[in-house]
Amino acid sequence: MQTRILEFDMRARDGRDVKSLKATVVSVHAGTEGELAKAPRPCIRVELDGVVGDRHRSFARTTWLGDKQPKGTVRRNERQWSAVSFEELAAISARLELGEPLQAADLGANLCFSGVDALSRLPRGTILKFPSGATLIVEEYNPPCADMGESLGKKYETRSGTPLSAKDFCQAARLTRGIVGVVEIAGDIRPEDTVDIRIQDSGASSSP
Repeated sequence: MQTRILEFDMRARDGRDVKSLKATVVSVHAGTEGELAKAPRPCIRVELDGVVGDRHRSFARTTWLGDKQPKGTVRRNERQWSAVSFEELAAISARLELGEPLQAADLGANLCFSGVDALSRLPRGTILKFPSGATLIVEEYNPPCADMGESLGKKYETRSGTPLSAKDFCQAARLTRGIVGVVEIAGDIRPEDTVDIRIQDSGASSSP
């Protein structure tokens, strides 16, 4: 397992070629304003401005804490969708010694994949292509935040019965929280879909 991760990291960083991977969609989710968690769905539709029925759907957004632009600036929305992996959720759950494993829906992810041990390390420009023709492009790593940690603390506790703190989650999920990105081609995405993942070299086109 560790060898796979190390090989993947080296190829992703040096950018010498296009590495192809395959993963499986475990679940899909969408949610409206008011809750950080997102409800499981039998299918989600992605359009060029994001996931239909999801609170992050937009071509533009207002700056968040941590953005380089001044507060209140309207900027391009690089977070039209978010994804986590079954493997990384299992690793976070183990670090936190949870009584039950973390669920992708509770982390507010639109997609959960299996088969990619180091999903959070996929570089910017990586292409995710689905059977319907839907195509997503990775923008960046999605760092853990205190608000999500507080939300999870209300739903999960350790095997010893200790509630989680926001700090606990942020520490355990460092570099394994998942990824965010934009939609390149519209389409439907369903559980059990196979996703083709293409990691582009630094000089390659982003078109699939």
